[in-house]
Amino acid sequence: MAENVMEEIVALCKRRGFVYPASEIYGGINGFWDYGPLGVQLKNNIRDSWWKTMVECPPIGPDGHPICIVGLDSSIIQNPKTWVASGHVGGFNDPMVDCRETKSRYRADHIKCAQVVQAKGEEKHDLGWLAVLEGDQMIVDFEKRAKKLVKKAGGGELITPEFDDFHLFMNMTPEIQQQVTGPDTKTPGTLTEPRMFNLMFESYAGAIQDESSKVYLRPETAQGIFLNFKNTVDTMRVKIPFGIAQIGKAFRNEVTPRNFIFRSREFEQMEMEWFCPPDDARQWYDFWKQQRMDWWLSLGIKKENLIFRDHDDDELAHYSKACVDVEYKYPFTAPGFGELEGIAHRGCFDLTQHKEHSKAKLEYFDQQRNERYIPHVIEPAGGLTRGLLVLLCEAYTIDESRPSKVVMKFDPKMAPVKAGIFPLVNKDGMPEIAEKLYLELRSKYVCQFDSKQSIGKRYARMDEAGAPYCFTIDGQTKEDNTVTVRDRDTAEQSRISIDKVAGFLAEKIGK
Repeated sequence: MAENVMEEIVALCKRRGFVYPASEIYGGINGFWDYGPLGVQLKNNIRDSWWKTMVECPPIGPDGHPICIVGLDSSIIQNPKTWVASGHVGGFNDPMVDCRETKSRYRADHIKCAQVVQAKGEEKHDLGWLAVLEGDQMIVDFEKRAKKLVKKAGGGELITPEFDDFHLFMNMTPEIQQQVTGPDTKTPGTLTEPRMFNLMFESYAGAIQDESSKVYLRPETAQGIFLNFKNTVDTMRVKIPFGIAQIGKAFRNEVTPRNFIFRSREFEQMEMEWFCPPDDARQWYDFWKQQRMDWWLSLGIKKENLIFRDHDDDELAHYSKACVDVEYKYPFTAPGFGELEGIAHRGCFDLTQHKEHSKAKLEYFDQQRNERYIPHVIEPAGGLTRGLLVLLCEAYTIDESRPSKVVMKFDPKMAPVKAGIFPLVNKDGMPEIAEKLYLELRSKYVCQFDSKQSIGKRYARMDEAGAPYCFTIDGQTKEDNTVTVRDRDTAEQSRISIDKVAGFLAEKIGK
């Protein structure tokens, strides 16, 4: 059922211009998507709300005073030493295996290990999916992870032969290979040995393509913020605690892009790095954790579809003090949840790394405390394109009573189209009146003027686009200067004066 819903959402996105496969006329390219007229408008609405909330009008801090966050738009390509310092060149890898039978390619940490534990007695338990790489953490101790699952299975003895080198997950013995079965085959032993696969896209800057000119497309937007910490302190007269926010494209050469735009190779992030004194970091971590959840709820997402999930100790990056994810109940994860945003306590790792590698002075002198230190960082990092997917899933509503059978019930302030303006028929002066109303409204709201096909089909198009209101000029308009207003969610119709339409939208949606 959930798979069918996701297929229907993907089909709607193509049909109504939310999301298209990239370069579709050439057969597409796996892991890349284009955002159509409605999709880019919806994405911009999410982006603008985040920017307004985080930069232009940031929240009130725990002390009751406004906090300071400034904006940044850093380059997608940075000096490659950036990614050495951040650990991405040496550690941003996934182990990859190929299946000789199906010719498919998988991340090695997504391969199912069968019968890895001998429980008490003769019964064997299949512990399922053993993740060796999780999130930003390069290595998870396989033995610790397996023993945890043994305990979960009810006790017993670990009988899977151990990996010769847990830290590289490369020296998989032939005996283990015979126990591992690929996801799309029932035959064990068809998988190749794991090979490390760096997730960063490589390119070259300049005329000569060699190692000296190699650069990378950024795999995250955060590092550009850290590189500009000193510039921001020197030019903006900011004082700790303060934040730097950025929205932008990031690129990861995912081995297996999947679930529509949930995991793609090109995506957009909304990240903010909050710099604070070390001993205040935990307070700010708790503050930003709640602020981020409140913001997602403000977009019209149902509370029961969002949860916090704290990372276990074996999930945390080696430098991380704490991390929690805001997770959403996607159709492809239901009844479980999947990641939407992470809020991480990164300590002083990033600035310390860049200080050591660049030799730049990145300490902050705190005049109030009369001390110099490397600030600690709290990082709320959300996916903009994942946010778009969440709003699509949240809005998707089946209504068999409608001509289109589908209504996209976006929160009105997020809807890509706020109103449809229709002349009932293309005669008797109705198109002229409708166009005048459209011209009045379009300076404040995204509206669509539509005079083609039956009024029912036009309503259906607006239902699928998610427009909360439609205004129809009909024969009565000339008589009493009123128009029909149709509510998307209820399909109920009423009449209001044509000169009250702008005020009506301002009341329902905001200016």
